[in-house]
Amino acid sequence: MNLLSLNCRGLGNPSVVSGLRNLLRKEAPALVFLSETKLSGEEFRRVRASFDKYEGIEVDSVGRSGGLAFMSKKHVHCKFRLASVDHMDFEITGEEGTWRATGFYGWSSVTERHLSWELLRMLGSQYNDPWVCIGDIIEVLFATEMKGGVRPQWQMNNFREAVDDCSLRDVDFEGYIFIYDNGQADEDNRQSRIDRAL
Repeated sequence: MNLLSLNCRGLGNPSVVSGLRNLLRKEAPALVFLSETKLSGEEFRRVRASFDKYEGIEVDSVGRSGGLAFMSKKHVHCKFRLASVDHMDFEITGEEGTWRATGFYGWSSVTERHLSWELLRMLGSQYNDPWVCIGDIIEVLFATEMKGGVRPQWQMNNFREAVDDCSLRDVDFEGYIFIYDNGQADEDNRQSRIDRAL
C-alpha cells in the first residue's frame, strides 16, 4: 500500500488544487496525509469533492495557519482513532492485516518542539499494531540531513530519543534528500529533510 504525505502550504489556490489532483492521478496513493491546508473543514470538504476517488476527514486550520487532512481511497478500510491540530491517527485494515497510520505535523517553534516529542511518545504508547508515522516532522535526525546553517546537537538528540522511545526507524526513500528549501540565495540558503516516514 502506498502513502503520500504533503505539506501543501495552503489549498486555497486553484492551481495548487489542480497540482494535487494531478499528483493523485499520477501516483494513485491509497492514503494521503496533507498538512498546512490552511482551510476550514467546510472549505476542505469543497476541495476534496474534486478528488472523487478519495474520502476522508480534516482538522480545521486556526485562521489561516495549520489545517490537516487524511484521505483514503474508497476501497481502503480506514478507521479514525484520534486527531489534534498536530496529528491524525488511523487504523488501517487490509490484505496485510491491521496496522496504524499517523499523519504528524511537528511544532515549528524550537522552544515548543518538545511538545512534538511528547505527542509522539504518547501515540507510541497507545497501541501495539505495526505503525507508520508520516508527515512534516520539522526536525532532522542527523546533521547530514541539512545543507547550510547549523542545528544544535541537542535538538537532533531530542528527536532521535523520541524515535527510539517509540521503537520507530527511518524509512528509506529515493530522490533528493533536502526536501525543504528556505528559498534564499548563496550562503543564506538552508535546505533540510524535515518531511519523512518512520
